[in-house]
Amino acid sequence: MWYDKLEEKKVWEYFQAISNIPRESGNEEGVRAYLISWAKERNIEVKTDKIGNVIMFKEGAKGKDPICLQGHMDMVCVKREGSTHDFTKDPIEVVLDGNYIRAKDTSLGADNGVAVAFALALLEENDPQMPPLEALFTVCEESKLLGANNVEADLIRSRKLINIDSEEEGIIYIGCAGGLQINVEKKVKLKEIDKDSVHLKLSISGLLGGHSGGEIHKERANANKLLARIMHRFPIYSLTDIQGGTRSNVIPSSAYATFVVDKEDEETIKIIVENITADIKNEYKIQDPGITITLERLEDMPKEAIKNKTSVAFIEAIYLAPNGVQAMSQSVKGVVESSNNIAIISYKDGKLTALSSTRSLVESAKEETALRVGAAFELMGFKVIYNDSYPSWAPNTNSALTNKVVEEYKNYTGKDAVVTCIHAGLECGIINSLVPGMDSVSIGPNLFDVHSVNEHIEYDSAVRTMGFLRHLLKSL
Repeated sequence: MWYDKLEEKKVWEYFQAISNIPRESGNEEGVRAYLISWAKERNIEVKTDKIGNVIMFKEGAKGKDPICLQGHMDMVCVKREGSTHDFTKDPIEVVLDGNYIRAKDTSLGADNGVAVAFALALLEENDPQMPPLEALFTVCEESKLLGANNVEADLIRSRKLINIDSEEEGIIYIGCAGGLQINVEKKVKLKEIDKDSVHLKLSISGLLGGHSGGEIHKERANANKLLARIMHRFPIYSLTDIQGGTRSNVIPSSAYATFVVDKEDEETIKIIVENITADIKNEYKIQDPGITITLERLEDMPKEAIKNKTSVAFIEAIYLAPNGVQAMSQSVKGVVESSNNIAIISYKDGKLTALSSTRSLVESAKEETALRVGAAFELMGFKVIYNDSYPSWAPNTNSALTNKVVEEYKNYTGKDAVVTCIHAGLECGIINSLVPGMDSVSIGPNLFDVHSVNEHIEYDSAVRTMGFLRHLLKSL
C-alpha cells in the first residue's frame, strides 16, 4: 500500500480504511458501522446516540482525568469535471505525492478523516501513561452541524476536549465564527421563445474554490458571482437553465447559465464576454489563476424559457448580494470577522433557488450580513428564508486546557504556538454549550484546499501533529 513505508503507519492505515467507505455528509451509515465494529473487536466501550454520533471510551492511567478526542466522520464530496466517481459506492483513491497526500479527481476527506485516523491509532496504543481516552465522532458536520447540535451530554464523561478539525499546524484555536443560512426561491413562469432567437451557454470553470470559512480570506473568485457579473451587462435574455455550486460551505468553483437572446444580440454578448473575461483574469491572476470562461451556441432550441423579467431579476440579485469578506475582526487581529458565500444557485422543478452562507464572530454582524443578502433578493421579488443558525464559539482566555496545550507545544517543539480564532465553524462551541463544564481547543496538521478536488494534507505535518498529540495527552 501507499503508506507501507510511512511514519505513523497506523494513522494512514485507518485513513485508508475510512476512505474506502462512502461517507458524504448524511450518508455515514457505513463508516459508523466500521467504527462500532472496530471498537468491539478491541474491547473498547462504544455507544451511539440518537442522532448517530459514535462515542468510544478506553480506560487509562489511574488518577488522570479523561480526555475527549473529537472530529466528524463525514466529508464534503467534490469531484473533478468529467470524473465518473460515484460517492455513494466508490472508494476515495488516495495518492501519495511526495510530501503530500491527495485524492485522484475528488476531494480527499482529510477534513475530517484525519481526526478519525488519529483517534483510532491512539486508542489502539497501550501506553500506561495515557489518560482515559474518549472519542466523539459526529455526523453531518458538513451539513448543518447536525451531530454536534444533538450531542447527548449524559453520554460524555470528559470535561476536556481536543478537536482535531483545524488545518494549520502550530495554531491553537480557542474560538470560531457562528453561521446562518439564507435560502431563496421563486416559482417561475415560462414564455414561448421567439423564432429569431439563439440559445447560448455561458460557463465558468477552473476556479480553486475551497472552504468558505477557512479560505474565504484568500479572496478567491466565486463562480456564481462571476456568472452574474458578466450577465449583468447582457442585453435582455431569458434563462433556460442555471446551475452553480455544490455545498453551502464550499466556494463555488464552477457555474453555468443557458439562455436565449435575440439573434442580433449574439455578437454584442460575445464582445462583452471577451472583454470582461480579460478583466477577470487580470484581477484574479494571483489568487485564482485557472479561471476559464466560455460562451457557446447550443444546437438545441427549447420551446420555452423563463420570462425575461424574472431571469434578469435573479441575475441582478446574485450580482448585488454581498459576497466574500465583509469585515476583519478588530479584537482578534488577522482574523475575518464577517463573510458571506453565495454558495448554490439553481433552476429545478420550476423554481429558481439560491443558498447563501453567512459567518461572523459577532452575532449582530452575522444577522446584519445575512439581512443584506436577503434584501438583495427580496428587492427582486424572491422569497427569503433564514435558517440553520449556529452560535459562535467565544474564546475563553482563562482556559486551563489552553494554557497547558500552549506550554506543552513549546516543550515538545521548542516553538511558540499561535493562539487565535478561526472564521470556519467548529463543533467545539456547540458541544461546550451542551456539556456543562467542557473546555475545548482545536488543533490539526496542515491541510490545503479542503472542500475541493485539490484538497491535500502535508505528510510531515501530520506526523509532527500526531507526535505532539501523543505527548500532550500523556502530559495532561
